[in-house]
Amino acid sequence: MPSDAWLATDLELSRASYYAATAGHAPSFAPLPGPTSCDVAVVGGGLTGLSAAIELRQRGFDVVLLEAREIGSGASGRNGGQAIHGLACDQAVIESQLGLADARRVWDLSIEALDLLRQRIAVHRIECDWQEGYLGVACSPSKGRSLTAWADRIEAVYGYPLARIGPGEMRQWVDSARFHSGIHDPRSGHLHPLKYTQGLARVAAAQGVRIHAGTPVRALAQGAAPVLRTDAGEVRARQVLLAGNLYLRGIAPKLEPRIMPVGTYIGCSEALDPVLAASLVPSRSAVCDTNFVLDYFRPTPDHRMLYGGRVSYSTATPRDLAESMRARMVRTFPQLAACRIEYAWGGFVDITMNRAPDFGRLPAVGGHAANVYYLQGFSGHGLAFSGLAGRVVAEAMAGDAGRFDIFARLRHRTFPGGARLRTPALVLAMAWYRLRDMLA
Repeated sequence: MPSDAWLATDLELSRASYYAATAGHAPSFAPLPGPTSCDVAVVGGGLTGLSAAIELRQRGFDVVLLEAREIGSGASGRNGGQAIHGLACDQAVIESQLGLADARRVWDLSIEALDLLRQRIAVHRIECDWQEGYLGVACSPSKGRSLTAWADRIEAVYGYPLARIGPGEMRQWVDSARFHSGIHDPRSGHLHPLKYTQGLARVAAAQGVRIHAGTPVRALAQGAAPVLRTDAGEVRARQVLLAGNLYLRGIAPKLEPRIMPVGTYIGCSEALDPVLAASLVPSRSAVCDTNFVLDYFRPTPDHRMLYGGRVSYSTATPRDLAESMRARMVRTFPQLAACRIEYAWGGFVDITMNRAPDFGRLPAVGGHAANVYYLQGFSGHGLAFSGLAGRVVAEAMAGDAGRFDIFARLRHRTFPGGARLRTPALVLAMAWYRLRDMLA
């Protein structure tokens, strides 16, 4: 697939989601009408950009947010809906680069992200189907031992309690013979991501953020007062936040080799008998296995099973996506063999080489202070953490960069092989990891 062809696929697949069908009335934001100026211009109308805009507005900044498509049209509005402790990478990655003391701070920030998400839902009365509870499950005895060892260390080193689930009680938590053991975290949970994203947009607009959808940014001119060029005219700002991840497409070329698009896919069943639906995951927790190429699933309020697990590192969409997702669901829950998939969708997320988030500032030009910030690389683990990212970048823009600069110290490598070869190289690497999961 040509390097930009995934963009059209991304939009087409997103429209077929369960979330799009059940979100209800979406807030409408007009395109930018003409040239303007502001304190901070935010590029990207997903969870990261909206969270930052809310935090900046609360600090008194005049904020303009530009979204190329619709609010929540990217990964923010169509992901698996799981809000989980930690980062996409293991804490060992953070420890190796920052040391244990700052690794503890990063972990604590991931828990603050969960608290912030719950606080926003409660304070702003965002109706997004929030459900507490997360289960991490292991598919084999060896993976079970590894999961228990990880949980032991998280408790001992990071002070975060997790309930252990042994083999004898696993079926009480997930009614499937596939899983050996697990852990439970009541502080994590799941929600309807498009409802939540749209809820944040309503909050931001009510607080005075000037949101403009249908306004792609064509170019960024750095300087003492950065300028964003759009079809309708320029936006001049004192500071800029790039929160578009994969969708920046040429605005900041130096950032693009540090992330790659990875296709992720989800199926959602037809409405099940309520008794059957309740028996699958009695606690109604979100569930994720510990395989490198993982499966994740959760029940919905209307008695469906929402199941994710396909990934594509080649940017090619799996054939017969609905049947493919149904097969994965039935492998876990044979009792759903007669059930059909009513919605099947997908799209692309940005990943970094080490799966750690990539936050920082573009190098300054012209001798002035660096004033273009970026947040990217959540690597499929950004539903909660994007909110915290918005908070720490707002702190930095307001003059207190202490927490932001912890993340800015993380080193990120570009993907090997250049634009032509890095995708085939990653496909081969992921085939190896799939084989490891199968052998385990």
